[in-house]
Amino acid sequence: MGGGCSAIKSWSNIATCYSRLKQVQMQQGSAMSHAPARRQDSGTIDTQAILQLCADLYDQDAPALQLKVIRYLQKVTRAECCLLLLVADDTAEFFCQVIGEHVLEEEVRFPIDQSCLGHMVTSKKPVIFEDLDSKGKGELQSLVLHVQLGEIRSMLCVPVESKAAGNIVALACVLNKRDSPKFSPADESQIRTCFTYTSTVLTSTLAVQKERKLKLETQSMLQIAKNLFTHLDDVSVLLREIMQEARNLTHAERCSLFLVDKGRRELVAKVFDGVVADESENMNELRIPIDQGIAGHVATTGEILNIKDAYSHPLFYSGVDHSTGFRTRNILCFPIKNEGHDSDVIGSFLMGDNEEIVGVAELCNKINGPCFSTYDEELAQAFSIYCGISLVHSLLYKKVADAQHRSKLSNELMMYHMKVNEDETDRLIVDKIPQITSIHPEVSLFSFTPRVILDDQTTLCCLAMFEDMGMINRWRIHKETLVKFVLMVKKGYRDPPYHNWYHAFSVSHFCYLLYKNLRIDQLLTDVELFALFVACLCHDLDHRGTNNAFQVSSKSVLAALYSSEGSVLERHHFAQAMCILNTEGCNIFENLNKRDYEQALDLLQEIILATDLAHHLSAVKDLEAMAKEGYDKSNPRCHTLLTCLLMTSCDLSDQTKGWGTTKKIAELIYQEFFRQGDLEKSMGYRPHEMMDREKAFIPDLQISFLENIAMPLYRILGDLLPGSECVFEAVKANRDTWMQIRETAKRKPITHGNSFDFFKMLDEDDSNSLVNNGEGGKDNQ
Repeated sequence: MGGGCSAIKSWSNIATCYSRLKQVQMQQGSAMSHAPARRQDSGTIDTQAILQLCADLYDQDAPALQLKVIRYLQKVTRAECCLLLLVADDTAEFFCQVIGEHVLEEEVRFPIDQSCLGHMVTSKKPVIFEDLDSKGKGELQSLVLHVQLGEIRSMLCVPVESKAAGNIVALACVLNKRDSPKFSPADESQIRTCFTYTSTVLTSTLAVQKERKLKLETQSMLQIAKNLFTHLDDVSVLLREIMQEARNLTHAERCSLFLVDKGRRELVAKVFDGVVADESENMNELRIPIDQGIAGHVATTGEILNIKDAYSHPLFYSGVDHSTGFRTRNILCFPIKNEGHDSDVIGSFLMGDNEEIVGVAELCNKINGPCFSTYDEELAQAFSIYCGISLVHSLLYKKVADAQHRSKLSNELMMYHMKVNEDETDRLIVDKIPQITSIHPEVSLFSFTPRVILDDQTTLCCLAMFEDMGMINRWRIHKETLVKFVLMVKKGYRDPPYHNWYHAFSVSHFCYLLYKNLRIDQLLTDVELFALFVACLCHDLDHRGTNNAFQVSSKSVLAALYSSEGSVLERHHFAQAMCILNTEGCNIFENLNKRDYEQALDLLQEIILATDLAHHLSAVKDLEAMAKEGYDKSNPRCHTLLTCLLMTSCDLSDQTKGWGTTKKIAELIYQEFFRQGDLEKSMGYRPHEMMDREKAFIPDLQISFLENIAMPLYRILGDLLPGSECVFEAVKANRDTWMQIRETAKRKPITHGNSFDFFKMLDEDDSNSLVNNGEGGKDNQ
């Protein structure tokens, strides 16, 4: 409807032009008949040519209309080229759609106040080429590179004034006068006369084009909204869709998306040029501090950044380009904002005035232009609104889905676990906690093997360790609460060959040994020591005898709940610990003040997550540096590193015992490994070599583990904690024993394809005499 009205208006304007031209003809009378025909260069108006031009301006397509006007001006001024710099009042920009005979694929836009011709908008005076300085001449020359005009020799630029408002709506530029070194006043008169009759049509057509463009933008945004909102059930797919739509909308070559991790004050990228990092593959998420780089600046300020030359910008990091071979020319980086939702739920970054940043999108390299335009900025800002709404709702949807998974998992656990034995609970509450040495006289020695303690004595031993470390009095733990907590933790372990209650008990006992023999309470705060010991008890709660990779590949309920965050099992173990603490009568943290309570829970999570060996391996360099420089009790980072180091040392402490224990533990571990491998084979997967009973060579695997994981770990422990050298020596002795056994195993290879039979051979082999010779250490039973 709007288009039809505009067309009627345009024909009305043409009729007005026709009427005016007739009046001009009548006034000129016989003078026109005696004047030479069509001598435009003399300043004479060719009324028939203008009349024909006005009649031809029926297009509702602005570039086509401009092309006709430009051809007319080139003819009457004898110019090699002509262009119109149109004025966009709303953005204070010049924009150009047609140069000479060429309609540009992408209109050129630039700020009026930064142009050499910008002053003409206010002065309303024409400019010739000689009026421009070298910078202005260069600007003009670069503008006509699109049409390969060659060197500009002459120019005349005339402002075009609106008849209705009196403001400047365009600049008409004619370039390179044919057969003359420069344009004349007569040429200026020809240009002014042309626009006296055509400017109204031109501005009306541009208005129609603007309305049409706005309509298309609205339709595009609605389609984008539809595309985004159909993927709310999967954040990863939604991120990919956002990147694709952003590239298409702005014609960008590449795109990356960063989400805000408010808790760690970091930006997290899971999408690289539209490819989503998959936890089951070797692609990792990228994390950068929220106050660094271009994306960080946008995240913290909430301002859009349009960088025309990436390498000249101080925030741009060129190292990625050098490593990938990709060349970044320009960047458009914009914030994705959230309004009206709980920032704690979505992890957004508070900016003030209820405005929060959910993420940042970074577009690189404009495909069909020299750089991103102001129009691209406007599109990005509009697009970011839909991004913010869809992302927020997708994250909230995931939160609901996670709650459903937790509910399903809780039901599964309730079906598996039973209540703790009431008789045992009552007996332990009534009985006095004994001295721990009454359970076993050597219980405080590093060489002592806690697995010799009978199962029905392990709970009592845990209570005795709490008592001997002074935690019951220090934290005012009710005995009934402590008893129920320990029994619930014990009941929370399943019965796989290795990752069962005895493993948790052994790990906790080693933590007790560190306290008794190395006085780690002098390095840690009371809360840290308390959280460490509780983490040792809880660190493998509800372990299913399979590893993280299996959870992801089998698409288990645990993977659905935790795979997006990584460390699937460790997060589940922590969640189970929280379930126990939240069970009535089991919260041993209940008497802590608010500050200690919050810190204890944070530490519990941090320490349990540190049992993921991938976490430990990523921290090895920092641990080595701390061991070299020394432990700084005033440095919070040192506390974090030390607690994680101690947790891993406790987790692997079976390797610090005598050869008899080490051999038995290896047997339990590979029994569990091979069960997983058999399960993977039944599901059609190819298990890792150490999980495959047909391929695993156990001595090599054990030697590799001890040399690459255990020995470096306990060497760092020895460097930090004098007095723990015996632990490293025990591990080294076990490594040496495995090396001697490897030679025997090579001479007696297993021929029937079951690596687990290696342990039967080991029991029968004379290599067991190594224990009697003192190699490999001796267990204190």
